[in-house]
Amino acid sequence: MNITLRQLATFREVMRSSSISQAARAVGRTQPAVSTMIANLEEELGFALFVREHGKLTPTPEARYFFEESEAILDRIDRTERTVQRIRNLEEGKLRIACHPAASSVFLPRLLTGFLADKDHLEVALIMRSSDVIEDLIASQQYDIGFSETPSPRASIEQVDFDLECVCVVPAGDPLATRPVLEPQDLDGKPMAVLFEEHATAIQTEDVFRAAGCSLNKRFELRTFLPGLQFVMAGACYMICDMITAYSYMLQNDTHNTLAIKRFRPEISNSVSVLTPGYATPALAPQAFRAQLIDAITTMKQEVDAALRTGVDLPTT
Repeated sequence: MNITLRQLATFREVMRSSSISQAARAVGRTQPAVSTMIANLEEELGFALFVREHGKLTPTPEARYFFEESEAILDRIDRTERTVQRIRNLEEGKLRIACHPAASSVFLPRLLTGFLADKDHLEVALIMRSSDVIEDLIASQQYDIGFSETPSPRASIEQVDFDLECVCVVPAGDPLATRPVLEPQDLDGKPMAVLFEEHATAIQTEDVFRAAGCSLNKRFELRTFLPGLQFVMAGACYMICDMITAYSYMLQNDTHNTLAIKRFRPEISNSVSVLTPGYATPALAPQAFRAQLIDAITTMKQEVDAALRTGVDLPTT
C-alpha cells in the first residue's frame, strides 16, 4: 500500500466531523480535494470507508477499525515531532560532563545552571575526577565533555587548550593586597599553601622562588587549591593558585571583599583544556555546551586580566 500521512489526517477529520465540508475546513483544503483523497484512500485500502446515503456520510465497520489504527499512527507521529523539536531545541537527550576539582564547585555548575534554564528534559551526568581520569573517560567515549588540566595530545581526544596564568590570593585587609603585582621577594619566608610537589604549579613555584633567592615556606601542602582559600581567608597563609579557583570563589558573596587576587611575576601558568571524544560525532547538546564552556573560559580570562590591570574587583554576578 502507498498511504500518505496526509490521507490519514484527512480521514481522521472526516471521521471526527462526519462531514466532508467540515473536514475540508479543518485540513485547509477544498471539499472536492478531500472527497478525492478519501476515494483514493479507499482504492488503496481495497474496501469502502463510508456509505453515502440520502446526503449522509456513515462510516463502515471497517472504517471504525481503521480509524483506531490511524489515530495510533498519527498520535505516534505527533509525539515524534514533539521529540524532534525538543532535540532541536536541546531540550531532549543526555549530557555527560567530567570536570576537574578546580572548576567543579562553582565555575562549571554556574555555567551549567544557565545552560539548562530552558531545557527541562535534558538529562545531565556531572562528575568530578582527577585530570588523568577525565582524559581516559573522554578517550573511551564514556563522557561527552571533559574539563581538565591539559593532557598530552592523542588521536582519541579533541582538545581546546587555554594557558591561564596563576594568581596570588591574599586576605583583603593584608598590606600585600594594596600592591598591583607580587613577586617572590614579597612572599619570602611567609607561610604559603601549595599543591603536592609533583604538580606542575608546585614545581614552577619552587623554581621561581629558588631563582629569586627566596625561601618558599610551604605551611600547607594540598591536593587541590580549594581548601587553601579558607586558610587564606583566615590569615593563615598566602597562596599562588590557578585562575579558575580564584575566579570562582571571588564570584561568591561569602568570599567577596574577603579575598584579593593579585598578579604574580614571574608568571606561573596552569593550562586547562576542554576535551571531547576524537572518534565520535557529538550530539547537539554537548556541542552547544562545549561552545558555551569555551566562551566562558575566554570571558573569565578577559575579566581577570582587566581586574588585575585596573585593581577593580571581579564582578559578583
